[in-house]
Amino acid sequence: MWAHSISVCYVRSPESFTMQFTLGFVALASLVTCSTAYTYERIDKNNSMLLVVDHQLGLFQMVRDFGPEEYRNNILAHAAFGKVFNLPTILTTSTEVGPNGPLPREILEMHPKAPLIKRAGEVNAWDNADFRAAVKATGKKQVIMAGIVTDVCTTFLALSLVQEGYTVFANADASGTFNAQVAANANDRMRAAGVHVVSQFAVAGELMRDWKNTPGSPEMFPFFDAYLPQYGFMARAHAAAVHNGTILPGESE
Repeated sequence: MWAHSISVCYVRSPESFTMQFTLGFVALASLVTCSTAYTYERIDKNNSMLLVVDHQLGLFQMVRDFGPEEYRNNILAHAAFGKVFNLPTILTTSTEVGPNGPLPREILEMHPKAPLIKRAGEVNAWDNADFRAAVKATGKKQVIMAGIVTDVCTTFLALSLVQEGYTVFANADASGTFNAQVAANANDRMRAAGVHVVSQFAVAGELMRDWKNTPGSPEMFPFFDAYLPQYGFMARAHAAAVHNGTILPGESE
């Protein structure tokens, strides 16, 4: 029985071998075509807008995939991108007169002249005519956005914007929801539709591109010091070493 089974496994007709070789070659060619067809679209500060979607005081309390201190920092950093890079910025809230509450004071003070669209009931911000008009009025085709909650406020709007022809960059660090699993599912859904799900640091890097640019190191080191303390304190340590540092025995080795 064993000998028979082995012989059956290894018998191949010439036609079968040719067919398998052909299919394998086609599959490999398809992979090569897919890998070479990709076009890297960078975030362009001259063609981007910033959307702050439902970062409201009440909704903030439902976010459980980040600690409250970290998430507060992240949403303020997201709003600050508009100020640092001079991006057209649109703020929107969902039924803020109820338990969802208003936007944080810090965000409103950063953008006193930005359109603030107070939606009366539309869950998807794109369903609000005033919001759609404000987005279109920017004349920009790239959207940097984040919201609460990731699976609803961020995802629904991101999918609608992709359908309208915008390139969407969803700031994953500034979008929060009930737990990590819900966030992962929402991010997968957005990626499948062509949304770029990116980190806050990636957004900063692509907007800046070069430390010699403006905004560049003079603007971005203070930004990181305020909102990304890991990088800010690394820069502080380097500055302290340059001004006051002494190489200890064995350190250079």
